[in-house]
Amino acid sequence: MIDHAAIRNILPHRHPVLLVDRAIELSPFERVVTTKTISGSEPCYSGMADGLARSAFSYPKSLLIESFGQSGAVLWLESIRTRGEKLSGTLIFAAARNVVFHRPVYPGDTVRHVVRIDQLLAGNAFLSGESFVGDECVMTVGQAIAVVRPTEGLADGA
Repeated sequence: MIDHAAIRNILPHRHPVLLVDRAIELSPFERVVTTKTISGSEPCYSGMADGLARSAFSYPKSLLIESFGQSGAVLWLESIRTRGEKLSGTLIFAAARNVVFHRPVYPGDTVRHVVRIDQLLAGNAFLSGESFVGDECVMTVGQAIAVVRPTEGLADGA
């Protein structure tokens, strides 16, 4: 298991955008299983009025996809670390395709992401997987793409 303290050493993200709590399984270059517990204290819920219906508290789909992407980054970065390597540059979540949301996620739910590496090709990772609450699939990602790009060009706005 990779706990939250170790996740913070793997990913550059910090509160409020660090959206992976822990990895409960990791098979380098194959798959990772991570968790993200949704809390009513998340910044996306701040300022909401009292008396809103449950549906108003549906976790934003964009944040669910981001959490999935960060899980993929944990898999990719930890996989290459097992070979004594390190990515050089900035890791970017480039795209998500064929994403299907099966049901909303709410505060109190613990999301379990299962992310697979389908292919690594010249600084690009092609990922796919599913996200669950309990045994119920809440999201399917047909393809996600992460890329590594030179940091210099990004900082210059090029």
